[in-house]
Amino acid sequence: MNYRQLGRTDLRVSTLCLGSMTWGEQNSTSQAFAQIERAKASGINFIDTAEMYPVPPRAETYGATEQIIGDYLKLRGDRADWILASKVAGPGNGIDYIRGGRLKHDRAHIVAALDASLKRLQTDWIDLYQLHWPERPTNFFGQLGYRHQDSDFTPLEETLEALDEQVRAGKIRHIGLSNETPWGAMKFLQLAESRGWPRAVSIQNPYNLLNRSFEVGLAEVAMREQCGLLAYSPLAFGMLSGKYENGARPANARISLFSRFTRYTNPQSEAACSAYVALAREHGLDPAQMALAFVNAQPFVTSTIIGATTLEQLESDLASSALTLGDEVLTGIEAIHKAQPNPAP
Repeated sequence: MNYRQLGRTDLRVSTLCLGSMTWGEQNSTSQAFAQIERAKASGINFIDTAEMYPVPPRAETYGATEQIIGDYLKLRGDRADWILASKVAGPGNGIDYIRGGRLKHDRAHIVAALDASLKRLQTDWIDLYQLHWPERPTNFFGQLGYRHQDSDFTPLEETLEALDEQVRAGKIRHIGLSNETPWGAMKFLQLAESRGWPRAVSIQNPYNLLNRSFEVGLAEVAMREQCGLLAYSPLAFGMLSGKYENGARPANARISLFSRFTRYTNPQSEAACSAYVALAREHGLDPAQMALAFVNAQPFVTSTIIGATTLEQLESDLASSALTLGDEVLTGIEAIHKAQPNPAP
């Protein structure tokens, strides 16, 4: 396992980060524990979660993922071995059961969310605390066609000042952004530097062979500002593994179980996905490992967030950390991308 510096901090995180959003929904506590133990044995030192997990979000399971992680940390007593990341939810997305449903990134909501996460995680601090998605109306979660709207959102100054208070209190070590735009990222960085507030050390956005939109605008921010990408959905909800080829819907797979996951299943995405899967097999590669290796190799990526529902899937994902793609494979990837660029933004 390789390790990379997290922003301008002294933390070094594993190239692969263990995602957790299935724990408490598709995965039981014992299965989650087994995944954590296997990840640790492979050299992973980085776990990502969120207050709203598991996904799909439901009132009945709210906070279950953090609770599972907290139970693991209490049982194993190895909190100091992990770099732990979590997130505070934003407004919308049908979530009306968290703090009354009127979610804001203001002081009151940040303090309430953070304290609840710390309690569930059974820890005194979170290493990386992220804003899960912007409070302001803008484009994220695959939305296209930006339409400017004036709205009453929490000033970014208030958000950063509230996060600064929590860093000074020792509850947070560093802060990060998620599902953010180039304007949002640069505005947060500018305010932090001018006011002496915490500087975002990472941006957690989607990035995979079907969605390389991060390369436009945000990749330069990540490189020049040392605010690297934590790439989520690197397998496009499993589409790039090949298991959904020709309309297949395996039992217990995410897209098979939950109708809300349609971001990567449009005809253009399916066609591009088939081309990537065929390319991998042509070169004797596992399609999922090829897709992950491509993400791992990008210079603006700090860590690739992998998620699995079985130990077999996790083993395959872990193997990607040792895979370097050859020139022929990379040329083939660029040819497919040129023919069908970003079919699932």
